[in-house]
Amino acid sequence: MDYKETARRVKEASIRLGALPEETRNRALEAIARALQENKEAIFAANQADLEAGADLPAPILGRLTFGDHKLADVTDGLRGLIGLADPTGRILFERELDEGLVLSRVTCPIGVIGVIFESRPDALVQISGLCVKSGNGSILKGGSEARRTNRALFDTIYEAGLKAGLPEYFTALIEDRAGIGEIIQCSESIDLLIPRGSNSFVKYIMDHSDIPVMGHAAGICHVYVDKAADLEKAIPIIVDAKTQYVAACNAAETLLLHRDIADAVMERLPGAGSIPVEYIPAASEADYKEYLDYKMTVKKVDSLEEAIAHINRYGSHHTDSIVTEDEAAADTFMDLVDSAGVYWNASTRFADGFRYGFGAEVGISTGKMPPRGPVGLDGLVTYKYKLKGRGHIVGDYAEGRRRFHFRELS
Repeated sequence: MDYKETARRVKEASIRLGALPEETRNRALEAIARALQENKEAIFAANQADLEAGADLPAPILGRLTFGDHKLADVTDGLRGLIGLADPTGRILFERELDEGLVLSRVTCPIGVIGVIFESRPDALVQISGLCVKSGNGSILKGGSEARRTNRALFDTIYEAGLKAGLPEYFTALIEDRAGIGEIIQCSESIDLLIPRGSNSFVKYIMDHSDIPVMGHAAGICHVYVDKAADLEKAIPIIVDAKTQYVAACNAAETLLLHRDIADAVMERLPGAGSIPVEYIPAASEADYKEYLDYKMTVKKVDSLEEAIAHINRYGSHHTDSIVTEDEAAADTFMDLVDSAGVYWNASTRFADGFRYGFGAEVGISTGKMPPRGPVGLDGLVTYKYKLKGRGHIVGDYAEGRRRFHFRELS
């Protein structure tokens, strides 16, 4: 396949897609949701074939790969949730009259073409596709090879339903082989943003080998810090949920920091808590501060809030970190000084999710400093342009003093 030509066609289609009225894009989202439900047996059969082919994969990866009734309900609910959200495009951010009859406005618009390389989660394909349709962006999708059959079944369903609902041909495209990654990351003339979701080394590889802007999100080394003033009736369920509610997610907690004063009391309660046993591993070296994506959790005792904050800022991935405490001043200090996209007080790290934030879904989570940061939903998939409307105005009149700007805010 000529991926450069595919990217060029998606670029052309993205311009038409971005100009479609909101009602057309919403109608397409509803059509896609219906089509996924109508074609579920074929999708489930493709998923079963992927699961059988990947039978030797680790259990957490198989959990990500599985696509059944529950995940189908989640993604179709997510698509319909997007319909109810405000159109992120065409919003006037400000409007200013520079002079009589000369009006400048800043208006949101789609980024263009989003290239997303994501892990073995077929539901991510549906979420990303839906967000791009709603925000008027073209999309080029590359999923994990373990989910190849499921991704193809989902993509074909989405594409056919979108075309029938009025979306342009090539509003989205699917890359199915690893060689395609090397080609599309060179398509800077067609792709406006790359979102790689995977290991630190993979994200760095994309950044080092492409001129396309990259929104990086790699490992999710998230922490729960249980402060000396914690209520253990809150702490234990938060720890269990953060670790086990969905162990293969990037917002699952990987390191448990315990204030020394309450560490023993916490560790006495944890082994029998929750329905799934977790191996709590005492920290022995820096190598233990890692992303497991498994029912394992590194445990470290700290002597103070300040030590916990310093540890998180040094060893964390700036994703999401939580403090459990009844001391409001300690919580405020934690939330001010921890340098992460999400900082929580008495809440599980698993809340770091576009759907749970009310974004409809997410294309990924950005852990960088520049916006968008955290779960990237609709607002993170638009940029803006300046529109200037005049009545024959020319700069020469202002340069030579015949006219003057008066800069009056209209909105």
